[in-house]
Amino acid sequence: MAEGKNLVGVDIGTNSIKVCQIKEGRRGFGLVRVGYAALPQQTIVDGQVMDAGNITEALARLFTDHKIKQRECALSVSGQNVIIRKIAVPMMTAAELEEQIHWEAEQHIPFDIKDVQVDYQVLRRRPEASQMDLLLVAAKREQISDYAQLARNAKLKPIVCDIDAFSVQNLFEVTRGLPGDQTIALLNVGASISSLNIVAAGVSAFTREIANGGNTITDEIQKQMGVSYEQAEAYKCGGLDGTASDGGILPQRVVQITEAVCDTIAAEIQRSLDFFMATSGEGEISRIFVTGGTANLAALGQAIGNRSRVPVEVWSPLERVTVEDRSIDGNLLQARAAQLSVALGLTLRKDKESRLS
Repeated sequence: MAEGKNLVGVDIGTNSIKVCQIKEGRRGFGLVRVGYAALPQQTIVDGQVMDAGNITEALARLFTDHKIKQRECALSVSGQNVIIRKIAVPMMTAAELEEQIHWEAEQHIPFDIKDVQVDYQVLRRRPEASQMDLLLVAAKREQISDYAQLARNAKLKPIVCDIDAFSVQNLFEVTRGLPGDQTIALLNVGASISSLNIVAAGVSAFTREIANGGNTITDEIQKQMGVSYEQAEAYKCGGLDGTASDGGILPQRVVQITEAVCDTIAAEIQRSLDFFMATSGEGEISRIFVTGGTANLAALGQAIGNRSRVPVEVWSPLERVTVEDRSIDGNLLQARAAQLSVALGLTLRKDKESRLS
C-alpha cells in the first residue's frame, strides 16, 4: 500500500453522495467522519453529470456540516465509460510494457485511445508460455475530468481516481482478507449499477458492471402500484424489515414486485457468473459477498443464491472498522452502512500516489 496520509473517500453515486474519513493506527482503521447526502432524481444519468451545481453544493455542505477539514480526497468512477479487461501479452520488461501498453489497449478498448485514461497491473507471469496476464483498465477522460471538477468546485483537492469495483475489493482485502485458495465474488449493488468482481487466488480475475440496481425495483413499484417515486422508494426500503413507511405491514403486491425484480437482477448476475466459469478455467465460486444500498434486501440475496447455488453473504463494510468519534450519528451509520463500501475503500488511497492532472 502506498505511503502517505489517507485521503477522504468521496463516492458520488446516482442517488447520493457518501463521504468517509478514517484514521489508520496500529489497531486498524477507525472511522473519524461520515456523511451522506441524497441527490434529486436525474442529477446523474448513466454516469453523466446533469446538474453539477447540485452536486457541488451537497458535497461542500457535507464537508462543512461534518467538520471535515482535510481537503485531499479520492474519487471513483463506474458505468459504461469504464472498461476493464484481463488480457494476455508477450513477456516483456516493465519499460517495454510502458511503451507498448497503449497499442495493446487499442486492441481491447472500444473507445478512441485518445479519449481514455489507461492503467494496468501485471497479474501473473507465465514464462512457460512466454506470456503474462494484465488487468487493463480504461476510463473516459471526460468523466474523470467532470468528477474531479465537481470536487474542485467544492473547494476539495482530488488526488486519485479509482474504479468502484476495485475500491470495494481493497476494503474487503483489508477487513476480511482475500483467500489464496478460493474463488469468491464481490457484488456491490448500487442505485443504477451493480459491480461484479470475481477474485481468484487473491487476484481479480473478472469484472463486469451490470446496468441494474436498486432503482429498478423502485421504478417497477412506482409503475405497477401507481405511486410517487418517493412512496415507491419508501416501500422498497420497507422491504428490509417488512414494514411500510408508516409502520404498517408492507403490501403483499410490493413484496411480489420486489421479489420479481430481484430475480431479474439475479438472472443478469448469473449470466456473468456463467460466462466467467465457461471462459476462465478457474475453480468454482465458493461464496458471493453482497454489499451496497440494496444488499440488505433479503429477496435479492435469496434470488442470487437460488440461481447460483452458491452461498450468499451480506457483507457490511463497517464490520472491522471502529467508530472513533462520538459525534458520528449512530442512526445514520446504521441506516447507511451498506452504502459506504466504495467511500470506505477510497479512504485507503494515499496522498502520495499519482495525482490527477
